[in-house]
Amino acid sequence: MKKIISTQLLLLSIVALSAQQPLTKPAQDTTKKPGQQWQGQRPAQTGAQPGQAPAAGGPPAAWQAQGPSITGRIAGVLLDSSSRQPVEFATVVLINSQSQKQLDGVVTDDKGIFKFPEVTLGKYDLVVSFIGYRSKTLKGITLTPQKPDYSTGNFFLAAESVNLATVEVVGQQAVMENKIDKFVYNADKDITSSVGDASDVLQRVPLLAVDGDGNLSLRGSSNLQILINGKASALFSGGNVGDALKSIPADQIKSVEVITNPSAKYDGEGSAGIVNIITKKKSAEGFTGTVSASGGTRANNANLSLNYQRGRFGLNFNGGSFYTPPRPSSSTFLREDFLSTGTRTLDQVTNGNSSYYGPRGTLGMNYDINAYNSINSSLTFNGFGQISDNTTEALFLDPASNFRQEYTRVAEANSLRGGFDWNSDYRRTFKTPEQELAFSFQLTGQNSLTKNTLSQEGDDPSLLRNEKNDNRGINLETTLQLDYAHPFSKKVKLETGIKGVMRDIDSDFSYSAFNQDNQQYVADPQRSDVFLYDQNVLAGYASFNIKLGEKWGIIAGTRYEHTDIAGKYRNEERVPFASDYDNFLPSIIINRNLKKPGSSVKLSYANRIQRPSLRFVNPYIELTDPRDITVGTPLLFPEQTDQLEFNYNTFLKGGTVINAGIFTRFTNAIIEPFTIVINDTDNIPAEQEALINSIKPFLGQIDDGISITTYQNIGKSTTIGFNFFSSVTIKKVQFRGGATVSHYTGEGILAGERVSNSGIVWNGNLNFTWTMSKSLKFEANGFYLSPRVGIQGVRSAYTRSSFGIRKEIWKKKGSIGIVAVQPFQRDVRFPTRLEGATFRQTSEYAFAQRSYGLSFSYRFGKLDFNKAPRQRNSKIKNDDLKDGGGENSGF
Repeated sequence: MKKIISTQLLLLSIVALSAQQPLTKPAQDTTKKPGQQWQGQRPAQTGAQPGQAPAAGGPPAAWQAQGPSITGRIAGVLLDSSSRQPVEFATVVLINSQSQKQLDGVVTDDKGIFKFPEVTLGKYDLVVSFIGYRSKTLKGITLTPQKPDYSTGNFFLAAESVNLATVEVVGQQAVMENKIDKFVYNADKDITSSVGDASDVLQRVPLLAVDGDGNLSLRGSSNLQILINGKASALFSGGNVGDALKSIPADQIKSVEVITNPSAKYDGEGSAGIVNIITKKKSAEGFTGTVSASGGTRANNANLSLNYQRGRFGLNFNGGSFYTPPRPSSSTFLREDFLSTGTRTLDQVTNGNSSYYGPRGTLGMNYDINAYNSINSSLTFNGFGQISDNTTEALFLDPASNFRQEYTRVAEANSLRGGFDWNSDYRRTFKTPEQELAFSFQLTGQNSLTKNTLSQEGDDPSLLRNEKNDNRGINLETTLQLDYAHPFSKKVKLETGIKGVMRDIDSDFSYSAFNQDNQQYVADPQRSDVFLYDQNVLAGYASFNIKLGEKWGIIAGTRYEHTDIAGKYRNEERVPFASDYDNFLPSIIINRNLKKPGSSVKLSYANRIQRPSLRFVNPYIELTDPRDITVGTPLLFPEQTDQLEFNYNTFLKGGTVINAGIFTRFTNAIIEPFTIVINDTDNIPAEQEALINSIKPFLGQIDDGISITTYQNIGKSTTIGFNFFSSVTIKKVQFRGGATVSHYTGEGILAGERVSNSGIVWNGNLNFTWTMSKSLKFEANGFYLSPRVGIQGVRSAYTRSSFGIRKEIWKKKGSIGIVAVQPFQRDVRFPTRLEGATFRQTSEYAFAQRSYGLSFSYRFGKLDFNKAPRQRNSKIKNDDLKDGGGENSGF
């Protein structure tokens, strides 16, 4: 009933707001007639454009236009004042004349040409710098509706004597951009990112780290949200994040945006921040297409992209598939149980193979009804399959009981997942700049099927097992959202909106054991069931963008979210559960522009929550190891986090970019996995009994020596950290890199005992680019993730390196490249160490990563970029589920 009432209230609000008249006098009809040029102006764009302050992370832009505006263009040619030869790789920075904020930066090409293709109308300065030359500033560039384009013509730099040992220059900001409110990594400019999947790309991004399972963390925390083109996707709604990232080919990622402290307009979850993956798509006049393919020893994919834009109508398609050949893997596992009678051990060695495959495609359409109204709709489908088999040799010893078991286990898994995302948006702009009403609808679904089989035999008849289990998952999510932006003046703007999300998640799991008498599998009703899980969220927000003078800017607001959760089983003997809770989530960002152009400091605070996703609450047990079991806990509460961040950004003489920050997070009710070992089934400790009884119906037989890993709101944690990123170019060589170092402290209660742990966690990456000639580049990068700290121990250090060379051909319409990944060793390894009151466990997982591959792409068709596209990204960003593990580890 609450879901129905919430939906009706949301729809009534939408109808009421949509029916209101514009707050300003309606503009005259600006619809273009046949054979007639536009007389009016196009609506103002709301996305972060060059020359316009983004929605978050800095002071609001000055709204200079008086009505719907087009975007302009600034271009020129940089020449040596003595030789009159082009100056290539020089840095050109776009500055807001009024606020003196750095808005964008580009690098001159081999002919000295620089371009800012889409600039909001207003007044700007250009700052040009390069090693060996005196920096130069061009002031007073004015873009108006009548003259939106500006050309500097030939722009001359004078040489000066420079000590190369002390001067560093930023070069290719096209690869890594330090925006005011976010980091942007342009993957399509990194030649080593053409082979692999999204997890290979994300590990090159500042502040991000990827573990061996492909799970993602931001500044040491996996409590983040992953979006695709600014929208939620069914890929990340209930399954494994690592598997979802593997389904996105690396060569289809255009860029990655990292937002460390989202404002109130974003969903309340994701305490560490938001990662937005932008796929390759174009929006310009004309027709164009791209075909690309890459192949290698570890990954193969192919893709076709088609884009058509004519007048007010646009159509685009992007589709492809990927395949990873069988990849060998291995693991070791040693657990020591400390009993009063001595030490019991479980020692296992596993070898196996796994491969991945799947298609992905998107069909999109946009149409501008007139100058003030537009619609946008897209349908995305995705598929992901995995085939794996593992053979384990195990030894179980209990010397005190003179007990020894030696056995072999074979486990096979086949999984297939398919889903879709349908997004539709309607936008209404007004004569007043920055005033906008947007209604968004999203329907997303995911259907998955996993089949596991296990056979085991050994030196004892009790070890004989022949079992299988299936799990079919269905996830359907409906989102309705209304957003409204209203500028009260050039200094104050209000953003407000309401949103409703209805999630319906089902998990149908069954277990069967082989019956020797009738030679067939027989279902086990005790371990089979259907888990029905509903989660509904109704939210509203208000956020003010305030500009105080020329130096200060504030974004302050709050968000309210009401959550209803309900779960039940098909087996009526199992007790259903339900809960609801309310959260008020304030946030504030204060930005101060310093005297030096491009330099600023930012202080931000946000209160955020983290709801558990299906991975944490699903009682389904995957059949892989009968003595090492992982199971979800149905009734978990959200984590609550207070996050404080101070950030400094500067642009030094010669072009060096430096970004540094310190941050702290205080989290209550942290969700972490924890492990217990059953030592005596006849005498289970009281502090463990409640837990065992809650999941016992799904475990089947419980024997001594079984370890059970599940999830719990354990306690609280504190993280204090520092992050740094810089980009430096010296002539044709560029270095860029960064690191995040944090100290984690966690404490809580596990199985009735108070526990705590602390430690240093850090990750870093270093990238090197050498522009060998106008059409030939060489790149290398390295990445390291230290062991991550949790309540019971540390998990998964990770090291990776890659090298690539790319040659542009056919007048830059095509390219061909060679990439080597992990060339110095075949395997990457992920060690783990856990400790409990009665056990110590060490393990290491490794898989083959060394890869050599070829990539090829060809672009055809022609685009006209004179017409700037209108803002078309969906307003819906369902960034509200905890997909990875704990506060600091991704456990």
